[in-house]
Parts: sequence; C-alpha cells; structure tokens
Amino acid sequence: MAKEKVNKTKVVAPKTKFNKTYIKRYWQLYALLLLPLVYLLIFKYVPMRYIVLAFKEYKLNMPLKDMPWANVKGQTDYFKYFKMAFKNPDFLRALRNTVKLNLMDLVMGFPAPIIFALVLNELRFSKFKKVVQTIAYMPHFLSWVIIANLVTTLFATSDGLVNNIITRLGGEEFSFLSVPSHWVGTYIGAGVWQSFGWGSIIYLAAIAGINTELYEAASVDGAGRFKKMWHITLPGIKPTIVVLLIMNLGYIMGGGFERPWAMKNNLVIEASEVISTFVYKNGIQQLKISLTTAVGLFQSVVGLFFLLTANTISRKLGERGIW
Repeated sequence: MAKEKVNKTKVVAPKTKFNKTYIKRYWQLYALLLLPLVYLLIFKYVPMRYIVLAFKEYKLNMPLKDMPWANVKGQTDYFKYFKMAFKNPDFLRALRNTVKLNLMDLVMGFPAPIIFALVLNELRFSKFKKVVQTIAYMPHFLSWVIIANLVTTLFATSDGLVNNIITRLGGEEFSFLSVPSHWVGTYIGAGVWQSFGWGSIIYLAAIAGINTELYEAASVDGAGRFKKMWHITLPGIKPTIVVLLIMNLGYIMGGGFERPWAMKNNLVIEASEVISTFVYKNGIQQLKISLTTAVGLFQSVVGLFFLLTANTISRKLGERGIW
C-alpha cells in the first residue's frame, strides 16, 4: 500500500505590529511604566558612577575624574579603604551585629506572616477576619521613630508599663532595653510585630489562587482543616515562599537605617551598632566618604552573592527561583 502523504502546515501566530496606532491606544500603560524607569535611572543607576570613590582619595573641592587613586605613602593601593575597614574594630562589630540581627530577623520574622496567613485563611467569620487583618496591618504604617517611642514607653526599666505590671504582680524589673542580649530580643520582637501583618498579604493572595476543587476533593476523602492546610495550602504557596526567601537572603548584609538608629541607646551600643549606622557616623558626620563607599560596595557584593547562591540552590532543588 502506498503511504499516504500528510501535509503538515505550521500555524504561525500573527506578529503584533509595534506601530503608532498601538502606542496611541495604550500610551497610558507606557506612561505608567516610564515613571518608575526614570526613578530607577536617576536615583539608582546614575549614582553608581560614584562607586569609584571606594578606590580613590575623596577631595571635597575636586571633581570625581580628577581625584587621585587611593595610595599609601605615595604608592597606589586601590584596596586601601577596604583594608582600613577590616582593621577597624567598629566596622567589625557592626558587621557582626548586622549579620546576627538579620539572621535572627529571618528566622523569627519570615515564618510569622506565613503562619498568620494560614490561620487567617481558616477563619470563617468574615467581619472578624477583616478586623483582625486591619489591626495586623496597622503597625506597617507607623514610622520606626513612633514604634521606638512605643517600645520605650512599654518596656522601660523604671517606669515602663510592662515592668510596672510585673512589679505589681510581685516580680522583679526586667531590663528589656538596657542589657544587650535583652535588647536584641526586644528589637527582633518589634520587627516581627511591625511587618508580619503586611507581609501576609502576598501569601493570602497566593492562597486565593489555589484551586478550590482540591479542597472539595480533600473533604470528600475525609481530610480535616489541618490536613488540607498541610497537603494543599502549603504546597500551593510553596513557590511564593521560595521566591520571598531568596529575596530576604539578599538582605542578610543589608537592613534599614531607621530601625536600629531609632531603637539604639548608649547602654547597648555593642549590640545595636550595624553597618548602616556605621556608614552614617563615618560618612555623613565625619566625611570619610571613601571609607564608607568601600563599606557600602562590600555590603552590596556580599548581598548579591547570597542572592545568587540562594537562587542557584533553589533551581537545583527543582524550584522556580527568581529567574
């Protein structure tokens, strides 16, 4: 028998023409996209040219291109300020505290919004659920100056509300803010309280995207709420958890300035000094621009290394990762 020839024709999707009519129709979307791009260009990319200050001698009255390269006794030493930073005991203390506080933030703060979102998803009374969500979101909109004042008012050793309650119940005053180890616990607790409600929004959105038929099938099989949560909800939001974990690992060497600066005091300086406050004191107050630029560059490179490493590991384990 002769083999029948089958004509296989490829269906090619028509290409969208990028013409004036298309731009005219959707110009609002391009306008919205233009604004963040301009912001990134002006405030993120243009300042990158000053990274070279980490390898130069900063001169206030001299343009960047004319500043001499870093030197020691007349001999060029590009890594002079990096070496100076690692010989500085204040920087080493700030580096140790930054890693320590950010790791503790990650361990304590990262699971909190996940647990809150899982619990909130199980609530069946919609009005009560909305009230709980609103109360949990509110701390996110408070500045760290206000939160630091609240913490001081509540946990001060002599006249704090919490210590007053403890003493009236027959206990002894507890130094929440004046002992370094106790201050660290208060610092981490304040961070978790401030961020867990707002952080749960992403997980609640991910939970909302899970197919409800999976829960119906589990109910038919006799699964309870906990089993549904463990075998359906958690696997359903696993990709979101992995992506956010990778992004948080990139901030191990980072961290904001407002929180440690607002909550620190002279009694706990050994535990509260971090890289951001070190850069502020040396760069802004003492004008050691080259030194603090070197510190900032080191901080960024290490943070990028953590981010790339975490993303690579997640891809090898079968997860999607960031890219």
